[in-house]
Amino acid sequence: MKLNYHRTGEGPALLILHGLFGTWENWGAQIKMLAKDYDVIAADLRNHGESPHADDTGYAAMADDVLELMDHLSLEQAHILGHSMGGKVAMQLAQAHPSRVRSLIVADIAPVNYGAHHDQVFKGLFNVQLDGLKSRSEADKQLAEHIEIPGVRAFLLKNLQKDQDGRFVWKMNLNGLHQGYSSISSEPPAESPYNGPVLFIKGGDSDYLKQEHADAIRSRFPNARFKVIEGTGHWLHAEKPGAFNRIVERFLDDQA
Repeated sequence: MKLNYHRTGEGPALLILHGLFGTWENWGAQIKMLAKDYDVIAADLRNHGESPHADDTGYAAMADDVLELMDHLSLEQAHILGHSMGGKVAMQLAQAHPSRVRSLIVADIAPVNYGAHHDQVFKGLFNVQLDGLKSRSEADKQLAEHIEIPGVRAFLLKNLQKDQDGRFVWKMNLNGLHQGYSSISSEPPAESPYNGPVLFIKGGDSDYLKQEHADAIRSRFPNARFKVIEGTGHWLHAEKPGAFNRIVERFLDDQA
């Protein structure tokens, strides 16, 4: 599995992992800021962006992909930052290979099973009729039948591209993600606790990271710290990039 990635900057290595339906390009504001002090590697996880497709959507496999990327880049250690699904991949990597993770930052996700959170999203995506699709605006109208929020539709439609014959196709492996969704929504496999420095950042208005998840987090990450960005939802790094960036920077500075 050769993950697609974008690399820029100099300094200690920092790997950034996106969430479900995302790509490395979702992290533009963070990459620009963090590349001043860090060697930033933002990856497309399997079945997303320009990375290969695969049937296995489990966290052990996705963490191994990231480990393979680190080996390919000769990175003995790296700070890891992950959002949502990418946060679960990061947690799995830290627990399974603690010596390779210098520190861990998890954005708005816990190591628990979330159930079916994305049913409407999948319905909307499958409602887009690729055969005969003429424009992105037409796709947006079809997506809107199931997804009301324009910003969510705009995010999802970043996965729409034209193939060499000029036909619209999904860049992500939509069928594979749907079939493997139970693995994606589940908790990462239990491993030994990761005793390194960990920061969990919660969107103040999000219901993904709750007080009831504290025991599950502490059992896996005994040194976890917590920050809340008020007035943000699950996409906290996109909604308030300045506040998110400052929190990440301060945490990473503490690890120097």
